[in-house]
Amino acid sequence: MVTSSLTATRFVSPSVSKREDSNFLLVSLRLRMPAPIRLRELIRTIRTARTQAEEREMIQKECAAIRSSFREEDNTYRCRNVAKLLYMHMLGYPAHFGQLECLKLIASQKFTDKRIGYLGAMLLLDERQDVHLLMTNCIKNDLNHSTQYVQGLALCTLGCMGSSEMCRDLAGEVEKLLKTSNSYLRKKAALCAVHVIRKVPELMEMFLPATKNLLSEKNHGVLHTSVVLLTEMCERSPDMLSHFRKLVPQLVRILKNLIMSGYSPEHDVSGISDPFLQVRILRLLRILGRSDDDSSEAMNDILAQVATNTETSKNVGNAILYETVLTIMDIKSESGLRVLAINILGRFLLNNDKNIRYVALTSLLKTVQTDHNAVQRHRSTIVDCLKDLDVSIKRRAMELSFALVNGNNIRGMMKELLYFLDSCDPDFKADCASGVFLAAEKYAPSKRWHIDTIMRVLTTAGSYVRDDSVPNLIQLITNSVEMHAYTVQRLYKALLDDISQQPLVQVSSWCIGEYGDLLVSGQCEEEEPIQVTEDEVLDVLEGLLVSNLSSPVTRGYSLTAIMKLSTRFSGVNRIKKVVSIYGSSIDVELQQRAVEYNALFKKYDHMRPALLERMPVMEKTATNGPTEIAQTNGEAEPSALDSKNLPAVTQPTSQANDLLDLLGGNDVVPVIQTAPPTKPASAGGELLDLLGDLSLSGGPTPAPAPPVSIPQPAFLLDSLTSPPLFNDITAAIPPMTAYNKNGLKIEFTFERSNPNPNIAVITIHASNTTEAEMTDFVFQAAVPKTFQLQLLSPSSNIIPALNQGTVTQVIKVLNPQKQQLRMRIKLTYNHKGSSVQDLAEVNNFPPVLAVMACGPRPSLPFSRELWGRIQFALLPGLPHAGSP
Repeated sequence: MVTSSLTATRFVSPSVSKREDSNFLLVSLRLRMPAPIRLRELIRTIRTARTQAEEREMIQKECAAIRSSFREEDNTYRCRNVAKLLYMHMLGYPAHFGQLECLKLIASQKFTDKRIGYLGAMLLLDERQDVHLLMTNCIKNDLNHSTQYVQGLALCTLGCMGSSEMCRDLAGEVEKLLKTSNSYLRKKAALCAVHVIRKVPELMEMFLPATKNLLSEKNHGVLHTSVVLLTEMCERSPDMLSHFRKLVPQLVRILKNLIMSGYSPEHDVSGISDPFLQVRILRLLRILGRSDDDSSEAMNDILAQVATNTETSKNVGNAILYETVLTIMDIKSESGLRVLAINILGRFLLNNDKNIRYVALTSLLKTVQTDHNAVQRHRSTIVDCLKDLDVSIKRRAMELSFALVNGNNIRGMMKELLYFLDSCDPDFKADCASGVFLAAEKYAPSKRWHIDTIMRVLTTAGSYVRDDSVPNLIQLITNSVEMHAYTVQRLYKALLDDISQQPLVQVSSWCIGEYGDLLVSGQCEEEEPIQVTEDEVLDVLEGLLVSNLSSPVTRGYSLTAIMKLSTRFSGVNRIKKVVSIYGSSIDVELQQRAVEYNALFKKYDHMRPALLERMPVMEKTATNGPTEIAQTNGEAEPSALDSKNLPAVTQPTSQANDLLDLLGGNDVVPVIQTAPPTKPASAGGELLDLLGDLSLSGGPTPAPAPPVSIPQPAFLLDSLTSPPLFNDITAAIPPMTAYNKNGLKIEFTFERSNPNPNIAVITIHASNTTEAEMTDFVFQAAVPKTFQLQLLSPSSNIIPALNQGTVTQVIKVLNPQKQQLRMRIKLTYNHKGSSVQDLAEVNNFPPVLAVMACGPRPSLPFSRELWGRIQFALLPGLPHAGSP
């Protein structure tokens, strides 16, 4: 009837304008369009979709209808359309085109429209979008609205997505509502104030007066939000923390009332009065009592009451107990209270809930260092957790078990952990083996027990151990002289049982090569000796060489062991035959070893017994500052210091990566941070670094420089007696200034490394002409990749003021291409409280450095191990690093 009436009016009035006519048609179309479906019907329709594509089609169709309604400015169904749009947004579909519609609903006078509008703003808007600033005025008006529910909507929205600009503009209104007597608004205003403080910390003092009476409120909701606000303020400001410490007695009183109060149906959860408020108060007490004796003492009694009176049969009580334990362990509590807290965690370990057991193990792991004895009482329960089916619990139990190991329980704990190593998943074996190694090294009751434990680990999880486990065990065996016969017999038996564990096979091969004569002679006193012949031992080692299970490294160990046995066994011809066979191996490393060993048989057979004698005891070095002093029998030898062979400074990865950009381009090589072993200065000390740290086995030998004629020796060992060269050249090179800026001066002096004529040595001298010293001085250098550079440690990292001293540092440079040297340096230091960093390029090196870097090279590619033994044979009084 309405449509016909409007149509009749249209024909009765022919004088209306065209604009009125178009409006009339638009109204007619709206009246004819069906009403959009309700949210409930949309949800029911979407749930009937059988496939994702069908659901997507329904969503797209509804979104098109909603867009059409938005374009037509339909105020009647805007609220319904935005609600449907929010549901689709929750399903993961785009709904950004409804942002402005949310603002229109917020500006509406209807509460139902405002409710959907504010909900849409919280879901669809955030501070990264400028649209949210348009609703600042609406929120301000609603904060001053006469209806508390509208004010609550505005507070919730501001506390959810308010930006720093909005928080600054509206903080005053929030502070006013925080002082109101309406508990409904006070709790929402407190949470909104938390968000304001997080966004704009400098507004914290604005809310300080309003917090005075918050804890006096009887309403639990206001109390809860007030404690959250106080916690936020204490965490962000030390001044606020000191100010609120006076509230500890009041917080203790509130907590005590919660514990002692009877049943309250409004706040009761599983028989406990308001556990959420209790947890919040315990967290605030933990912050207030940290590092404060008076506050900690004031809360000791209430913490003991909570720990003893809380019911543990329900998860709610366990949550309160866990917060109590964290508070006790974090404040300066009494020792008895800490023991009580650890006992609570021990009871948690017996709980059926996996989450509670995991939380208990994690907490015990954090407290084991401070309360070791108290945690030790629960050792058996912790060890039982190793058998748990949950992976996370097993890992935490393993970490805690290793933390409990000490000299008194090492045998029992290692027995349990080795059982765990046998049956655990492969993901645990690497960490467990590493932990056993460290614990055994620190608390081993005897060397035999230590060796047996490491061998057990290698037998069980050899493929998962760290790379340094093999050399560490070799050093342990070498230093245990009285255990050599026992160890080689045990390892030989293990080798007969299983050759799949490569680290075990490598250690066994090394020991058989070193102590094979003890194995054959049957000198073992610790257990019944076995009867083994020389041929049987060689058969085992040869089997390792041809086994498909052996890695290239293992084959290298086996071949070296066979070579060592040529001086311990009588069957030299068989050993020669085996060595000669592998001289044509496709494995380059194995071929190189065989060629070297064949050379020993043919050219240096008279030196072979000395070169292949048993390894001496491997003495460790004691580090003291930037230098290392070799120690023999516990006494340091001052003559062993050599300023040119200081260990390299270990630099962080970030610093090493910075060097990659010093020269630019793709021809940059970073500093080689290798630390050569400390070498004593003696008459033959130059021989210990004959080959230096350079790999000489690859590439052709460079021709000598034209200005200097260097004869090539006929044999490799002939160069051992060669006189020093180039001394007259280096003596004529004057020092050069590489850097002089801001009072820091860097000078280079030059010389040739006597032990290795291929290396030119540059010594930097850093001096300071200013009145303040330069601290944390770091010198870094980079050269093109055609060079090789080694940067040794500096004499100090502090450059004295007024030229009262210098800092020196040695650079070794290899220039195989005989090119002109160029270098970029990076200087970092602290001066007068500020950090200074600068880059410089040095291109004016003397051309004679290219001549210095060309020296004689050996005619045979001998490996490091053989050269270590050659050097040791020639200089038996000096330590060396001849390991496989």
